[in-house]
Amino acid sequence: MTAGKANRVLAVASGGGHWEQLMALSPSFAGHEVNYVTTLPGLAEQFGVRALIVPDCNRNQKVRSLLCLAAVAAVLIRVRPDVIVTTGALPGYFAVLLGRRLGARTMWIDSIANAEEPSMAGRLARRHCDRWLTQWPGVAEDTGAEYRGAVL
Repeated sequence: MTAGKANRVLAVASGGGHWEQLMALSPSFAGHEVNYVTTLPGLAEQFGVRALIVPDCNRNQKVRSLLCLAAVAAVLIRVRPDVIVTTGALPGYFAVLLGRRLGARTMWIDSIANAEEPSMAGRLARRHCDRWLTQWPGVAEDTGAEYRGAVL
């Protein structure tokens, strides 16, 4: 993010470990206008933040995936982020896919759980991201992803 300039940040993560890793990153958003997006109602409040909710989905749920895609598009139009940061999964992919086309800078941080190879959503997101990171040095070496340490 640009030093000295407050950015509109959209921070996106599915529930569970993806969300926990995003919350571990939240101090880095200090000084910026942050809008969080997740898939589970009530989850954000457990971490002391507010979030917009989009439908949860996976690649096997075609209709739910389309609903999620539409919800993410509506969030992007409403928020108009300068920067999108996601720790995955499919809702984060939709955010970087569409957000990049709207002029946002995008960052994918693959989950710590992906110790052997990038997640499927992470592999798809790669070409839509300004920064594509893994939390494992070996995965970075094998794939060309950036390694800057682990979140958790």
